[in-house]
Amino acid sequence: MSDDVRAIKAEAAKRLREGRAVEAAQLFERLTELEPGEPNHWFNLGYSRRMSRAYEPALDAYAEALKRGVSRSEDVYVNRAVIFSEYLHDMSGAEEELRKAIAANPGSPSAWLNLGNMYEDLGDTEAARKAYSDALRVAPNNGRATARIAAIDVYEEGAETVLPSLRVAAQRRWPTTQDAAEVHFALGNALDNIGDHAAAFESIVEGNRLAAAARQPAMRYDPAAQERLIDAMIKLPSLPAAEPLPAEENPIFICGMFRSGSTLVEQLLARHPDITPGGELEFIPAIIHEELSPYPQSLARISSNRVTELRDEYLGQLRRLFPQAGRVTDKRPDNFLHIGLIKALFPSARIVHTVRNPLDNILSAFFLYFGNDVRYSESLDDLAHYYVQYRRLMDHWCARFGGDIHRVDYDALVENPRSELEPLVQFLGLDWDDACLTPKRGNIVRTASNWQVRKALHANSSGRWKHYEQQLSSVRRYLHAAELL
Repeated sequence: MSDDVRAIKAEAAKRLREGRAVEAAQLFERLTELEPGEPNHWFNLGYSRRMSRAYEPALDAYAEALKRGVSRSEDVYVNRAVIFSEYLHDMSGAEEELRKAIAANPGSPSAWLNLGNMYEDLGDTEAARKAYSDALRVAPNNGRATARIAAIDVYEEGAETVLPSLRVAAQRRWPTTQDAAEVHFALGNALDNIGDHAAAFESIVEGNRLAAAARQPAMRYDPAAQERLIDAMIKLPSLPAAEPLPAEENPIFICGMFRSGSTLVEQLLARHPDITPGGELEFIPAIIHEELSPYPQSLARISSNRVTELRDEYLGQLRRLFPQAGRVTDKRPDNFLHIGLIKALFPSARIVHTVRNPLDNILSAFFLYFGNDVRYSESLDDLAHYYVQYRRLMDHWCARFGGDIHRVDYDALVENPRSELEPLVQFLGLDWDDACLTPKRGNIVRTASNWQVRKALHANSSGRWKHYEQQLSSVRRYLHAAELL
């Protein structure tokens, strides 16, 4: 390897941009050997290790950056906090790091926002509101803090309390389109809460327009590309498989459309004493990105030995995060794309497929600000197209693996929880436990469904689409043509 520091830095940055984090980390390691006193090398090493899911080594590298006097130390503490909270499930460690960030720079909006987000994950509304208020104190034009306080107030006090301030906020000039989008989504959802559906839809359309404007062209939804991907998945032959594991060693995969009830299902299952919630794990997408490119074409030549190696890689990461756990859930909705691969890695794995009324599902996704995480949510036409492709692929997987895929209907679940949960627990090979129906305090929820799933079960969201029947007319025609309504 060359010892040209400038060339190594350029190549490392290039590999990070390309998503080749493991290779980037190797280059940054070389830079720390060549210039051990340069704190930015250690910071970049920490980041690249974090992106390659080497979490403890990432913490070590960040610690070296601090030791060597990195500027903006608050950013290092925030990055360490994200590792503790989202990956190591150590909320006290995350809080300690965020408090250090705030001590280093009390004027850091990022530190206060992350602290508020952590308290939201824990369900501590008072602490979350205070942290977001502090974010607004140091950055009065922060749309995320404004929107999150509004969401908490709606949850605790009702939408009427926040509407006057949100209406004013929606007319303000915000520093970024993302800030403005956050506020319009908050206003739209508050208006929906009080039943002003026409005004709610207008605000959500504007929020989605702003979100789309902020998106890079390369990150926009490509319907033709999605159809090609689904076609390729359906054409995949049966893959070589790893040896089946005992039931208790298999993850429980929960997937389906975003906003189909997957978070609720995971939270209810997590009440069972034999199940640990893993949340939205990155393992399957990371294996695909790092080990199976180009995907899915590379699967055509994969061997059973390679499948076993990838399975063991997944399990190694899972056991590092949950060393004492029994059955762990992997609740990443878009893993529905990869059920063929999942069943090769874990031939006896159980797949939980969450579904709900298509129009309610599409509407719920349209009303949520996903940022860059979801490409197709800013347009009802894109959402409808994605939904049809999702159903096309799930029909294929169910035909191939039907006995190992269990369908959980969100609308039936909220109407009569035990009628859906008891067959699900049986499908997972576990004995029924009444704890599944007993509310549990102190649970961590890290998705957009945060405050919804903390409420008592209710069927208020079932049939919500009827309030927007006119606005959804083109979606209804499209789904009818696809024979999905």
